[in-house]
This record gives sequence, structure tokens and C-alpha cells, in this order.
Amino acid sequence: MPSHALSTLPGPLAFVGGGNMARSLIGALVRDGLPAPSITVAEPDAATRDALARDFGVTVHATAAAATEGAAVVVLAVKPQVMKQVCGDIAAAVAASAPLVVSIAAGIRLAQLEDWLGTGSAIVRVMPNTPALIGAGASGLFANAATDTARRGIAGAILGAAGTTEWIEREELMDTVTALSGSGPAYFFLLVEALEEAAVAQGLSRETARALAAQTCLGAGRMLVEGGEPPATLRQRVTSPGGTTAAALATFDAGGLRELVARAVDAAALRGTELSRQFS
Repeated sequence: MPSHALSTLPGPLAFVGGGNMARSLIGALVRDGLPAPSITVAEPDAATRDALARDFGVTVHATAAAATEGAAVVVLAVKPQVMKQVCGDIAAAVAASAPLVVSIAAGIRLAQLEDWLGTGSAIVRVMPNTPALIGAGASGLFANAATDTARRGIAGAILGAAGTTEWIEREELMDTVTALSGSGPAYFFLLVEALEEAAVAQGLSRETARALAAQTCLGAGRMLVEGGEPPATLRQRVTSPGGTTAAALATFDAGGLRELVARAVDAAALRGTELSRQFS
């Protein structure tokens, strides 16, 4: 059964954009019990529309205006580059039915969305990440002043169907969320690549190196999430004085790993700010 917040929606839940992130959220919502006929999707690509209708039983449209007419919730799952145009296309529908608008576009600020859709719109800005595709996502959310508690619950339920959600205190910190969890999967994949390459260089087959590296990261992640202990505590338990782990960690420290990670996150957050200015 869907969450109470979603089971009482007075109208359809509309997605504008039917790409990978929209597809992952639609699949998660349908699996959780939200009736597929209550979901509408606007997607200009005919093949993608057909696939969504076939795979999930949702109602599909070629235009955003058609999909959002009478909607209770509109999820904007389009690229930042086209967001202003899309908002113009649905502005009349938003004015008519006053839906909750949820945006998953990186870098687009609430003030921009309010300007393009009309002041007074209830809008939640979300930064999800790609593990939502397998139901293991991490999303940061921030709502504007027009979004009440009930609508915050609706937004949380939509994103919660595909993973963990965290409400953010200040909108400017959404750039930090983008740099941390939005871009974070790429950092993780880079680490696994590096571990794999190092093990292959020492003689392991690539298949074995990749399997061990991936399962090690998966197991460590589960320990961190399911055990509830700080990462520093778990790291210390693996590290015996004078042992192999200590030798490796000392090498990381000598190479300035922490400082490098801090600079990388700073660079990603700065780019988020630049994107907002670019699309304003």
C-alpha cells in the first residue's frame, strides 16, 4: 500500500520527463502500491513513452501541458537547460490546480522556479542520486515557504519510495548535498576502479579484483548504515597498530586524502552555484 500521504492525493501525480530518474521513481511508487493509472508522464520521445506505458501501466502524453492538467503533484524531471521553457509550458496548469511541484534539477533555485511558475506555488527542491535506480537512493530536500507540512510529507513519500531522504536547513546547502550525495556515487566508483587497478597490478585477475573490491565496499557500507556507528569508530576497529591497514592509511594520510576530498567537494558545490547563475 502507498504511504498515507500519497494514498489521499486528490488528483494525478504527474512527471514531466521520463528519463532514468523519473523511471526509477515511477517504478518505486508502483511497487509500493500507488495505482499506475494515477500516474501521468510527459515525455517527447515516443519510444520512451511506449516503454513507460508498457512497463508500468502509467498514462503517457507527448506534452507537459497535457500530463499536468488537474495534477495534484508535478515532478519536474528534466535537465536544467530546459527547465525555464518547461515551467512556461505548465504555468497555466499550475495556476489552475495549484499542485505541489517537486524539482529534481540540479542547480535550479526555488526563486527561479517561483518566478517561472508564479509566486505562491508550493515547491520542493530535491537532489537525488543514481542509486535511486535500484531503490537505494539518497535525496536531500528543501521546501519553500508556501509548502505546508502535508505537502512536505508528500514530497518525502515520493522520494522515500526510492531510498533515504533528508530535509536540509538552508537552500544554499543544497549545493553541498549535490557535491556529497548527488555526485558521490562517482567518487565511490572511482575508488573501486583504483582498488581494482592496484590489485590487478599485483597479479589478481580483473574479475577477482573487481568482485572483491565491490563486495568489500558493499559490506562496509552496510556496516555503516545498519550498525549506526560513526565511520571513524569502524575504521579504528579494522586498524591494528603496526598492521597492514595502518600502513595503507598512513599512505593515504601522507598523500593528503582528506584535503583532496575536501577540495573535490568544494569544486562540485561551486559548480552547482555556477549552474544556478547560468540558467537564471
